[in-house]
Amino acid sequence: MDYKKLAQQIVESVGGKGNISSVTHCATRLRFTLHNGDQFDEEKLKAINGVMGTVVAGGQHQVIVGQDVANIYNEVTPLLDGKMTADTVEEPKSLFARVLDTISGIFTPILPAIVGASMIKVLIILLTMFNLLSETSQTYTVLTFVGDTAFYFLPIMLAYSAAVKFKMNPMLGMMLGLMMIHPTYMSMVEAGESVTIFGFIPMTLAKYTSTVIPIILVVWVASYIEHFMDKVVPNAIKFFIKPFLTLLIMIPIAFCVVGPLGTIVGQGLESVLNVIQTQAPWSLPIIFGVAAPIVIMFGMHYVVTIPLVMTAIAANGFDMLGAGFLVANVAQGAAALAVSLLAKDTDFKAMAASTGVSALLGVTEPAMYGVNLKLRKPFFAALAGGLTGGLICGIAGVKRIVFGPTGLTTIAIFVDPDNTMNFIFAIIGVVASFVVAFGLTYMLVKKDNKMIEEI
Repeated sequence: MDYKKLAQQIVESVGGKGNISSVTHCATRLRFTLHNGDQFDEEKLKAINGVMGTVVAGGQHQVIVGQDVANIYNEVTPLLDGKMTADTVEEPKSLFARVLDTISGIFTPILPAIVGASMIKVLIILLTMFNLLSETSQTYTVLTFVGDTAFYFLPIMLAYSAAVKFKMNPMLGMMLGLMMIHPTYMSMVEAGESVTIFGFIPMTLAKYTSTVIPIILVVWVASYIEHFMDKVVPNAIKFFIKPFLTLLIMIPIAFCVVGPLGTIVGQGLESVLNVIQTQAPWSLPIIFGVAAPIVIMFGMHYVVTIPLVMTAIAANGFDMLGAGFLVANVAQGAAALAVSLLAKDTDFKAMAASTGVSALLGVTEPAMYGVNLKLRKPFFAALAGGLTGGLICGIAGVKRIVFGPTGLTTIAIFVDPDNTMNFIFAIIGVVASFVVAFGLTYMLVKKDNKMIEEI
């Protein structure tokens, strides 16, 4: 594939570089924030060889390109040559759309670090289960702290990505994240003794390691203060006075107001998830066994799931959403593979087979947009498969032990050292979702003469 040519075609079809405010990418999509959404030509984009589909959701204009997204993104960014903004007025977005766009923009860049650390934790579980690694060995110690690093220092990574999203100096944003998990502050939290700032402002001693909401709120507030300082501080002394005043003002705000408020919000979310995961653990796998493809269709899977999953794992050591996504992904792959078995057109048969395998491994957009949604009946058969697998995983209470993508290559994230049946029921759910989705698709497509002719 000529990535450079493809990148040029995509940039032209979204309105040119002058219409692009920002761009990032996830596992399969280029995610554009545009000044004028009317210039996003969906028909032109879909006609480009290499583009699998488009989605407009949460204030973002998304171009689905599959697993080559990183290579294409690397060719898109040079085309913007620093001109990420233009004189055109950005179209107004609803509050809901702006919130979703912000959450997605903050979490998407940190995913490689989170996923990499998660897989290290999975490796530790497997090696110790099969007695290939001793818990007293130095290798175990090293792998453990490496696997924990991304989660322990999560506020720092979020501080950086949030600062970029809020157009604040990213190093200053990281400074805010670092001060909230500084060893001296952490020792104050452990001591539990009352602390005041400037002699009269009481500090709330909350623990911010592995948290999500507090640091995002802190950086959001700090961005307004920094922008204000940029306007009022004279240029001659701005270099050192602007960061100085921003930090000085943010110390009491972060530790006494915004940080504790974010902690309260996070604890409230933890409480809700805890109630669901303890009182109705069956519900989340069932819901997301069906809803996962729909959430993915609208490009909301990162926005909806990541904050919930990371909050659940930090609070309880597991989450119940992952099983739903696992069986839903497998069902999409099974449906596409069933279509490939019936297809006579060589190109379509190859595409259905390759995208079906990709879906089984956890990347469903190519199969969903290129095959299942295009033919419709396979998509509904995949929903039925996801529901079946979700029911099994829900009733059995299948837990995802560490955060990670859900597919056959990463199914070890469901290995629970304390409950071997957790992994076994995950496998049963996968098999059930595959059989139902594959069988239904095969029957529905084979009986549809028009569809058989089409493929």
